[in-house]
Amino acid sequence: MASKSSSAVELDVGDRTVRISNPDRVYFPETGATKLDLVQYYLSVGDGIVNALRDRPCMLHRFPKGLSGDKVHQKRLPQGAPEWIPTVRVFFPRYGRHADELCVRELADVIWAVQMSTVEFHPWNSRRADTERPDEWRIDLDPMPDCPWSRVQRVAGVVHEVLDELGAVGWPKTSGGNGLHVYVRIPPEHGFADVRRAALAFAHEVERRASDDVTTTWWRRDRDPKLLFVDYNQNARDHTIAAAYSVRGVPEATVSTPVRWDEIPDIDPRDFTMKTVPSRYAEVGDLHAGIDDAVFAIDELLEWADRDRLETDPPEEDS
Repeated sequence: MASKSSSAVELDVGDRTVRISNPDRVYFPETGATKLDLVQYYLSVGDGIVNALRDRPCMLHRFPKGLSGDKVHQKRLPQGAPEWIPTVRVFFPRYGRHADELCVRELADVIWAVQMSTVEFHPWNSRRADTERPDEWRIDLDPMPDCPWSRVQRVAGVVHEVLDELGAVGWPKTSGGNGLHVYVRIPPEHGFADVRRAALAFAHEVERRASDDVTTTWWRRDRDPKLLFVDYNQNARDHTIAAAYSVRGVPEATVSTPVRWDEIPDIDPRDFTMKTVPSRYAEVGDLHAGIDDAVFAIDELLEWADRDRLETDPPEEDS
C-alpha cells in the first residue's frame, strides 16, 4: 500500500515502510522512466533481486539526478540509513581502509537503496559469513568492440559444454550490455586467488575449443577487437558485476536478466529492459532460484591451473 505526503510516496515493503522522495524525477530521459518506475520495477522482481544480493557486500551505482547527472560508485553505505539497513564491514588493503557496505537481507533494503538513487547493484561473489571466501564463480563473456552477438551466443554453447563435462551447473544471464554472465555456486573453501586461478583454467579450456572466437589475452591493447574475452579476473577480490535483475544505467534501461541455456541462441539482450522484464518474471519466475542447491567443487579446475602453470597474481592494470 502506498500513501502520498507532499512530493514523497511511502511504500509498505514487507514489514518496513520506505519513503520515496522525488518519485516523479525522470531517471531515464530516453524512456521517461521515473524514480518511482524504478522502484516499481524492483518490487516486481523482488524475490529475484533479493536472491541475487542476499548477504553479499554490495557496491551501489547511484545517479542522484538520474542518468542526465553524474554517476556515483558507492562502496560505503550512503548516509541517512535507517537502523534496520544491514551492512557488512570489508577491508580494502590498497587504501588501508574499511567500509561498511550494504548487505541485503530483504526487499526493503533494496527499495531503500533505490530511494538513495541507486540504479545498479553490484554484489561481491562472497557473503557476510566469510567475505574472503567466495561461494560464486563468475564466467564473464565480454565481447570486444567488433565482436558480434552471434559469437557470444556460440561461445556460450562451448561454456555450457565444458561445464556439463565437469559436472557443474551454470546459471546464465545477460549482462545488461552486449555480453553474458554465467554463475556457478561453489563451496566457500578457497580464497579469491584460487577461484581466479580456477576461472582462468576454465577460460583457457574454452579458448582451446573455440580459438577462432575467444581470447584470454589480458591486455586490451593486445586483443583482437573481433573476439570475445573470457574475463576471469571478475573473480578477483572486490571485482563486481551487475547482479541478476539489476537495471543498468544506460538510456534503454536494460536489465541483467537470467535466461535458460536453450534460449541463448534466439535472444537479443536489448529486449530485456525495465519495461519488459516484469512480465517475463511474472511468467517464468526467478530462473536462478535453484542456484544454491547446485554446488560445484573447483578442485579439478585448480588441477588444470597447476598443470598449465597459470599465474595467480592479477595484473596491475584493469582489463
